[in-house]
Amino acid sequence: MKKPQLYIETSVWNFCFADDAPEKKEITLRFFDKIKKGEYKIFISDVVIEEIGRAGERKRHLLLNIIKEFKPNRLMINEEVVELAEKYISEGIFPAEKIEDAIHAAVATIFEIDALISWNLKHLANLKKMEMINGINMKEGYSKRLELITPMEVSDAEI
Repeated sequence: MKKPQLYIETSVWNFCFADDAPEKKEITLRFFDKIKKGEYKIFISDVVIEEIGRAGERKRHLLLNIIKEFKPNRLMINEEVVELAEKYISEGIFPAEKIEDAIHAAVATIFEIDALISWNLKHLANLKKMEMINGINMKEGYSKRLELITPMEVSDAEI
């Protein structure tokens, strides 16, 4: 059986170190334990690295080290990704200042990833956004449904 392919957005990596949110941190670490066991194939894009690059030095070091440890496959941001992300913005799914979130969704869509994993409940991991994104994706000819879910939904149950 093919392993589920998961795109891990920046917020998830951050919660590995979120001492101020112990419940989400614990769920996130359980999620990464499943990855260590080889249950999922994981992906990121350059947007994740760019967002981490804006963190403070200590946090940036921690985040880059954990990414190095887990060795996610890196997906390229190309013209098709940018065009789809811009479509999400023009259709009102994301505000213009949330281009990175739009790009995360577009990358996962174009590379036919099974699920985008995020703790960003406002702009990514929520049912309304998922339905809107999948509606645009269908109109644009992308037939694979993209799931937008939190680590909680894959730390204890299968997608």
